[in-house]
Amino acid sequence: MRHTISVLVENRPGVLARISGLFSSRGFNIESLTVGETEDPSISRMTIVVSGDDIVLEQVNKQLNKLIDVIKVIDMTKEKFINRELALIKVSINATNRSEIIQIVDVFRGKIVDISPKTFTVEITGNSDKINAFIELVSPFGIKEMVRTGAVALSREYQKEKPKKGDSKFSGG
Repeated sequence: MRHTISVLVENRPGVLARISGLFSSRGFNIESLTVGETEDPSISRMTIVVSGDDIVLEQVNKQLNKLIDVIKVIDMTKEKFINRELALIKVSINATNRSEIIQIVDVFRGKIVDISPKTFTVEITGNSDKINAFIELVSPFGIKEMVRTGAVALSREYQKEKPKKGDSKFSGG
């Protein structure tokens, strides 16, 4: 199973190495890892995407919680969350395919952020399925270069509640 784990850590040197080492020593391949400061510059959020057995991953989560620099560990997979990834993709263009590539970029709500006589550099954000679909569509034109950030994720705050019978705030009156 694929897991998206959010880890709040002290923003100190060596924390990333200790945490990634914990995963690799347990035989987990990290599919995606992003790290950045939060609203508090002394705290960073790590978003880690791994595939693996639920039981073993639970043990890794427990061991993460024991690390001094770790503030909080959340397996986002068990709750509703928003995740996004950014990709910059340099696509080959010519006079005959230019408008078709522009249409594909528009459909995926991407942005052309650089133009040369032979390439468009496209910025696209979304979940990994969206980015993979975009890559698949533009691959026949030729991808010259590409870079992806990896996933970032936050839990959803709003959980829609069903109206309760007799509750005046849901009765529309």
